[in-house]
Amino acid sequence: MTYPVQPYRSAGRGLAQLASGAGYLAGFAAVALVLGAFAADRIAMLFLLSVAGSLLVLALVLHLAGRRQVWRRGRVQGQIAAFIANDAAPSFTTDPDGAIGFQNRAAVERFGSRGGQMLTRALGEVFANPAAVLRRLQSKAASLGSAREDLVTRRGHVRLSVHQIADAGFLWRLEEMAERPVGGRGAETISLPMLTVSRNGTILFMNEALRRLVGERVRTLDRIFTVLPLKSGEEHEISTATGPLRAVIAEVEGPGGRSEVYLLPMATGRATAHDPAAFEALPVALMRLTAQGEVVAVNRAARGLLGDIPSHAHLSGLFEGLGRPVGDWVSDALTGRSERRPEVLRARRGDKEVFLQVTLSRFVEDGRPGLIAVLSDATQLKTLEAQFVQSQKMQAIGQLAGGVAHDFNNLLTAITGHCDLLMLRHDKGDPDYADLDQISQNANRAASLVGQLLAFSRKQTLKPRVIDLRDTLSDLTHLLNRLVGEKIRLSLTHDPDLRLIRADKRQLEQVIMNLVVNARDAMPEGGEIRIETTNRRFAEDQKRDRVTLPAGDYVLVTVSDRGVGVPADKIGKIFEPFFTTKRTGEGTGLGLSTAYGIVKQTGGYIFCDSVVGAGSEFSIFLPAHDRETLPEPEEAWPVAAALPGDTATATILLVEDEAPVRAFASRALKLRGYTVLEAENAEEALRILEDDGLVVDAFVTDVIMPGMDGPTWVRAALGKRPETVVVFVSGYAEDVFQDGRPPVPNSVFLPKPFSLSELTATVQKQLG
Repeated sequence: MTYPVQPYRSAGRGLAQLASGAGYLAGFAAVALVLGAFAADRIAMLFLLSVAGSLLVLALVLHLAGRRQVWRRGRVQGQIAAFIANDAAPSFTTDPDGAIGFQNRAAVERFGSRGGQMLTRALGEVFANPAAVLRRLQSKAASLGSAREDLVTRRGHVRLSVHQIADAGFLWRLEEMAERPVGGRGAETISLPMLTVSRNGTILFMNEALRRLVGERVRTLDRIFTVLPLKSGEEHEISTATGPLRAVIAEVEGPGGRSEVYLLPMATGRATAHDPAAFEALPVALMRLTAQGEVVAVNRAARGLLGDIPSHAHLSGLFEGLGRPVGDWVSDALTGRSERRPEVLRARRGDKEVFLQVTLSRFVEDGRPGLIAVLSDATQLKTLEAQFVQSQKMQAIGQLAGGVAHDFNNLLTAITGHCDLLMLRHDKGDPDYADLDQISQNANRAASLVGQLLAFSRKQTLKPRVIDLRDTLSDLTHLLNRLVGEKIRLSLTHDPDLRLIRADKRQLEQVIMNLVVNARDAMPEGGEIRIETTNRRFAEDQKRDRVTLPAGDYVLVTVSDRGVGVPADKIGKIFEPFFTTKRTGEGTGLGLSTAYGIVKQTGGYIFCDSVVGAGSEFSIFLPAHDRETLPEPEEAWPVAAALPGDTATATILLVEDEAPVRAFASRALKLRGYTVLEAENAEEALRILEDDGLVVDAFVTDVIMPGMDGPTWVRAALGKRPETVVVFVSGYAEDVFQDGRPPVPNSVFLPKPFSLSELTATVQKQLG
C-alpha cells in the first residue's frame, strides 16, 4: 500500500513556479520583439532579433531550471518516503507552513490520512498546545538542522523530533518512550524475577517471572526468603516451587518508602539465571567476574557508570583507591572473609570523576566459583563527604585559632601593659622612649594578627551599631588611596537612597581594606578599583554557591578590579585560611578568610566572581535596616589619666589566673588611686569576700579560669553584694558567654589585649 506525496505549497514549489513563470514571460517578450523587428528598419531589425534570441535562450534555461527543481524535489520526497515508510514511529513531512506532505504507514494507522492538512491539527489529539511546540522545534531545526523535545502526554512520555530536509521542508517523527518498569504492570515484560515491597515488608507486586518461580502469589517477604532482612548485592536463599534456590538480591529504593527487589537466581538450568537479555535489562549496575577478578559480563546500567570497558578487563584496571591490592580483595570475597563489605572506589574514567560503591558477592556456576559486583553511584555521597571533612577541618582550625588567640592575648596584655607602665616613667625626649614605642607598636601589630585569627573563626567581639555605608566609605577613602598607590585609581559609586545597615564599623572597614589590597595586588601594572553600593530586594530566596540568601532587603557592596583573576579550580578555596594565590612571602592567606568571617558574623554573605585575565568582583550582601533608624554615633573611650597623684577612691577585687596579667592590672589600677585586692582564682576570691565588713565596689575578673569560672563565682558573690559592678575580661571573644552578652547585671566585657588606659577607663565608667 502506498501513500501519496502532497506537493509543497511554498518555498521549493514557489521557487519552481517562479522559474517557470519567468521563462514564460521571457518567451512572450521574445515573440513580441520578433514581430516588432519586421516593422523596423534593417539595423533595428537586427538588434531586435538578437535581443529576442537572447530572451528565448533565457526562457529555455529558466524553464529547464524549474523542471529540474520539481524533479529534484520529487526525488528527495521519494527517497524520504522509502526511508520512513516502514518506520514503527509515526513520521510526517511538512512544508515550512506546517502542511503535511507525506505520512508513513504508522502515521496513517494512528492519525488517519492527513495529506494537505496542518500538522498542528493532527497532533492536537496527542498533547495540548501543539502549535507552540512545533513552532519552537521548527525554528531550532531551521538554525541547527535538527531538534527534539520530550513531552508528557495523557498516554505517557513521547519524543517529538524534527530534521530539516531539502527545499526548506521538515521531517517529523513521534516516538513513544519506553519507561523503566517500576513495580507495576510494566515489570511483567521482563524475564528477571522482581517484586515491589513496602516499608513494613508487605509485597505489593510480583511479576510473572517471580510468580512462576515461587509457584504462587504471596504477601510477605518471609514466604519467599528464609533469612531477613534483605541485603542488596548478597546471596539469599529463596523458597521456590521446586525447592530452595540461591539468588543474588539487588534492591532499588523507590518513592514513598517502597523498594524494588530483583532476583538473580544462581542455580544451573534456570533460564532466568543466565538470560543475557534479563541481565542486560536489569536496572541495577552489575558485573560478572571470574575468581581472578577478570570481567566476564557488564550490563547496561554498569556501562553507564563506568563508560566503555575493554574486553578481558581486570577489576584493578577499572577502579582505584582501595588502599590494598585488588587481588586480595577478590580473594577475601571468594573465601567470605570480607563479609561482603562495600568499598567506595574511584572509577578510572578520563572524562569525569565518578565514585562508586562496589559490593562483591560470591556464587558458584557449573562448579566454578565467581563473583557478582553490584555498583552504586556514590559520587554525590563522596562530594558531601569531602564537604563535611572540609567543614570539620575548618571547625578544627577555628577552635585552634581561638585557643591560640586566648593564650596569645594573655601574653600581649602583659607585654603592652608593662610597656605602658614603663612609658609613664619616660617622656618623649628620653632615649629609651623610642624603643618602648617600637615594642608597643609591634605588640599592637601582633594583636591585629590575633584579631584576624579570631575573625576567621568568627570569635572576635563585634560592637555593631547602625551606620551609613556612604559615610563609612568616605571616611575610609583617604586611607585606601594611600594603600593603592599612584598606579591605581580608586572610584566610589553610591546609591543616593542607600539603606542603613547594622555592623561593626571598624571590622567592616577591615573587610573593605582587605578586598582593596587584594585588588591592588592583582593589578601590578595599574588600573581601576571600583567600589559600588546599591540596594537589593529579593522577593524569593536566592540560591548561589551552595548558599541560600533569605528573601528580604539587602545593601550590596561590590569591589571589582580588572586584574589577573582567580582560576576556576581555586575560586572555591579563596576564603579558606592560609590559602593564597600569591607567591611565597607576599601573602598570609588570612585576608579573605578574615573578610569572610566578619561578613558571616555580621549576618551577611560574600561571593566572588572571577575570570582569568579579566579580573574579579567581590559581592557583599548585608541585611538592610529600617530607614527611620538614625545612624548611631561611635562610642569613644572615656579619658582617664592613669598617673600617680589621682585621688580616686574605690576598692576593686581583681581575679586573674595569669600572674603577669594580674600584676600589670593591679599596678595600673593602683596608679589610678584604687585599692586593689588580688586573687588568682575564684575560690580565693570567695574566701576574701567572706569578711562581711569588707567593702568592695567592683569585681574585675577573668572569665575562663581553672576550677570555678568567672560568671559562676560572680553570681555567688552578688547574692550578698548586689550593688557591686562587674568587669569581665577574657582572651576569648564575648561569645564565650552562652547568649553572647555578660550574664549578670551591671557588668561589661573588656576583651584582651587591653591597654592601661582602656582598663582604667572601663573601670572608671563602671563606677560612674
